[in-house]
Amino acid sequence: MSATELPRGQEQGGKPQRPQRQAPKKPKSDWRSPLHAYLEAHRTGLRDSLRRMVQQPIGTFLTCLVMGIALALPMGVSLLLKNVERLGGSWQRAAQISVFLDLRTGQDQAEVLMSQIKVLPDVAEARWISPDDALKELQQDAGLGEALRELPQNPLPGVIAVTPKEIDKSRLDMLRSQLAEMNGVQQVQLDMQWVERLTAILKLGERFVFGLTVVLVIALLLVIGNTIRLAIENRRTEIEVVKLVGGTDGYVRRPFLYMGALFGLGAGIAAWALLVFGLNWLNAAVLDLAGLYGSDFALGSVALEDGLQLLIGAVLLGYIGAWLAVARHLRELAPR
Repeated sequence: MSATELPRGQEQGGKPQRPQRQAPKKPKSDWRSPLHAYLEAHRTGLRDSLRRMVQQPIGTFLTCLVMGIALALPMGVSLLLKNVERLGGSWQRAAQISVFLDLRTGQDQAEVLMSQIKVLPDVAEARWISPDDALKELQQDAGLGEALRELPQNPLPGVIAVTPKEIDKSRLDMLRSQLAEMNGVQQVQLDMQWVERLTAILKLGERFVFGLTVVLVIALLLVIGNTIRLAIENRRTEIEVVKLVGGTDGYVRRPFLYMGALFGLGAGIAAWALLVFGLNWLNAAVLDLAGLYGSDFALGSVALEDGLQLLIGAVLLGYIGAWLAVARHLRELAPR
């Protein structure tokens, strides 16, 4: 055998060559395992909360009903205010500005003035009332038809009725000043006292709704907090055992947070149903009353957007109330 034909594992110098061993491969970490455990823990907490709520149907229903009534009250008042704003037409017409033209202003000049007024940013609508139409309205409204017919000529000027876009005192003052400076305008009349009264009424309604909402939100937090507190007391021994074997605060807290969110969801559904039923019940009487005045006014129902906002707000309130209750009593849940 030649030197070049050495057996495997032996070098030319006669020393045996040791076979190289490969290092054992490290198992790849699977990122899905922690995520699966996390999702499984939440699913277990949600399932446990649902099971305990279903086991007490009467208590669950009454709690959701009380919370639903508290949620429905401020939103119901807010919806009624919105419907009142539509009653008899637009509120902006109550703040209509009357632009009296000079007696020497002709029809062509009045039309030019109308086109200038319509392009103003704060003007929603402008309507021309001729002197003849104004005289007819005065004869009908004042009951002075016979006396006005004896006049040798029509003493009334042409009027442009301007409807503003918004009821804001400062902007209405600016609009009135702009109209008064136009050529051919003799006088601009605006009942600012009525505008101030209207604004005060609307602000009062908004503050009432805001105050009622704050009070009832606090009441909701107290209700859900007391409910969660009772649930904690009923499971005190179980929770102490869980913490004794190493259960974390998050593990203990999770089922109660889901319970609070589920109570909020049930309260939101109950509030939505109460609002729909209440508005439909009131609408029958409103239709009868509006019919007596020759109007087809009807109360608007709960919009889908408002209903979804109500559900989301109710779930958040339930979750926050449960969090506050558990955070307060969690430090007392140490094993004895």
